Amino acid sequence: MNLRPLQRLAALAAALTLTAFSAAAADEDGFVSLFNGKDLTGWAGPVDQYEVKDGAIACKPGKGGTLHTKDEYADFIVRLEIKLPPGGNNGLAIRYPGKGDTAYVGMCELQVLDDSSPKYAKLNPSQYHGSAYGMAAAKRGHQKPVGEWNEQEVTVKGSTIKVVLNGTVILDTDLSKVDPATYMGKSKHPGVTRTTGYFGFAGHGDAVQFRNIRIKKL
Repeated sequence: MNLRPLQRLAALAAALTLTAFSAAAADEDGFVSLFNGKDLTGWAGPVDQYEVKDGAIACKPGKGGTLHTKDEYADFIVRLEIKLPPGGNNGLAIRYPGKGDTAYVGMCELQVLDDSSPKYAKLNPSQYHGSAYGMAAAKRGHQKPVGEWNEQEVTVKGSTIKVVLNGTVILDTDLSKVDPATYMGKSKHPGVTRTTGYFGFAGHGDAVQFRNIRIKKL
């Protein structure tokens, strides 16, 4: 039996695997982990309202507040995984100043929500997952079923923000160009012009989990 074709196929498969591995490694170049998987070292704010559960940061049921990094960030890319319980509600704090409601005093709060929950059927479009809360609505329909991990990437440059959920761009907007008259309830968002701040999680009493959290300064 001639083994050369099989050997060539094996070599080709090995080369492709190595190439894919190298590409994945290069794609992570410059990213720094924000979570050690064991405790809340490196995090500040209401740390007693959160816990580490099964290698993930979780908001304690009935607790909340904005858990945030100790370092501030201007322009950055953050990648993480998110798992929602039924009816789960949380948020990603973007350029948070360290106190106050990040949806208004930070650049924005990117909504983290179980879009499939019946209790959220009649929300404003800018209240669903991935939206810049109250300001700009994200596309819906790209979440995985409740209880599964979602992969999300957020890119913040100047006044622009881009959200990729499970491989699909669900928000890509320039918040400086959003007419305040279209804000939900015409609420004021004084923090929208912030150029730096903390990154974090805006817990609202539900056991939403986050893991594999890493960030890259731009």
